[in-house]
Amino acid sequence: MGSSASIHMAQLPNYLLSNRKRLTLSQDEVAFLLGTQSGAKVCRYERFAREPSLEMALAFEVIFQRSASELFDGLYKKVEQEVAARAKELAARTDRQKPNRRTARKREILTNIANNVFNQ
Repeated sequence: MGSSASIHMAQLPNYLLSNRKRLTLSQDEVAFLLGTQSGAKVCRYERFAREPSLEMALAFEVIFQRSASELFDGLYKKVEQEVAARAKELAARTDRQKPNRRTARKREILTNIANNVFNQ
């Protein structure tokens, strides 16, 4: 393939618009399914002007039959990186704790959280 195939595409905060269009639904129709008054709210979500509540994200998941982490992939990746960084820091803190089976297990779990993200 050409060099354009190797260029990393920018991550969108969400993929609501493409999924709505895939299902040929209008913003007003999606708004109705979400239980909101008008398509203006859907527009704000699609244009990244507003992040949905957990309940709203789950409703999008039901409507579009895609996981919330897929629909909000850009946001998911951002949160994933932040959690991994905190897990790495917390794992380092366990070095200062009294070594025992519990702290060893905790460190293993935290290291796995950090490594699973950073090694992807």
